[in-house]
Amino acid sequence: MKEQITLRDATAEDLPFLALVYWDTRRQEVDAWGWPPEQQKLFLEMQFHARRQWYRAAYPNAADYIICHENAAVGYMVVSRDDAEEQLIDIALLGEYRNHGIGTSLLRRLLEECEARGRALRLQALKSNPAIRLYQRLGFVQSGADDMYAQLQWRPPAH
Repeated sequence: MKEQITLRDATAEDLPFLALVYWDTRRQEVDAWGWPPEQQKLFLEMQFHARRQWYRAAYPNAADYIICHENAAVGYMVVSRDDAEEQLIDIALLGEYRNHGIGTSLLRRLLEECEARGRALRLQALKSNPAIRLYQRLGFVQSGADDMYAQLQWRPPAH
């Protein structure tokens, strides 16, 4: 499946899709609260827009990408780049595309780009996120933590 994976710049027309992917990543969590569907929808819309505003304020150099499989949108990735390093702000796939190697393939591609530029790559993940094991397998090491999040960093090999 991963051979047909491409990225394209996200546009304003992609906003409904970005929201759909975000909602899909939170659906199980919010369903467990027992809220009526309309309340869930309003809550997730508010959370989605607040998070996007925070990303724009905190990471002015960030670029939003749509992850495509055979030209169909299946997820998104947000990456911030500056002169010294890059930061993976967010990556998410629709449920049916998770655990098929797509995320791993994209991360490896991003690491290859960072290595070619001689830049480090940082990310932050919930401590409970199973993807932390993937990040560690790819060479990320923990560089910090707080009560909820682990900060991880990958550095290019010295030549």
